[in-house]
Amino acid sequence: MDIIIIEDEKPAARRLQRMLTKMNIETQIMLHSVAEAIDWFNNNKHPDLIFLDIQLSDGLSFEIFEHVKINSAIIFTTAYDEYALKAFKLNSIDYLLKPIDQEELEAAISKFRNTQQQKDNINMNELRSLLTQSTNDKAYKTRFTAQVGQHLKLVEVSDIACFYSENKATYIHCYSGRNYPIDIPLEQLEDDLNPEKFYRINRKCILNINAIRDIVSYTNSRLEIKLENFSEFQLIVSRERVKDFKTWLDQ
Repeated sequence: MDIIIIEDEKPAARRLQRMLTKMNIETQIMLHSVAEAIDWFNNNKHPDLIFLDIQLSDGLSFEIFEHVKINSAIIFTTAYDEYALKAFKLNSIDYLLKPIDQEELEAAISKFRNTQQQKDNINMNELRSLLTQSTNDKAYKTRFTAQVGQHLKLVEVSDIACFYSENKATYIHCYSGRNYPIDIPLEQLEDDLNPEKFYRINRKCILNINAIRDIVSYTNSRLEIKLENFSEFQLIVSRERVKDFKTWLDQ
């Protein structure tokens, strides 16, 4: 069978590839982001089966289906809690909970061979809703600690306009215009912040919806965001995120 793996954590993707090899199933294609997957599906024959991580480096994997019609069977790989996993099962969606177990992988492959489940049977909007419900009770961070010289400064989330990365470092940008370095990558911050208030517009920035001063059309169907007291660089919503960003604004 023709299989691809879409997983932003390359070690996890290689581990899954090795586990499939033990089953005499070869996987040559591994993709690591929403943008990479969209480009690949637009230019290649679609596989029989996709192992699909839900949270990718540049957004949720559901964004892929907003740009490309995919009829491949899908096995989700996810770290979401039991509530969501039970919902997946009730909706006849195969899933593997990370870290993936060899026996569970074999069972998922067996189910695929028996049912040849197609993507058309998957309601992506319903699945997105289930994931949102499963994280409603999650406790998000309310403050961060930043190093200022020899001192530690507590910064309340309510005072933060955005988080951004520059020169391999992560910074907090406050409404006051002050910037503070923190030792947390943007990828981890996405899990620490309430998604109703914070959105990652591109690889460099996560912004607070309350800090948006203006939204302007930009080249190539992108958007430029204006924040209070932010002048480090232009804040551009990447093209593949524009549709999801607009949905986020309206929720």
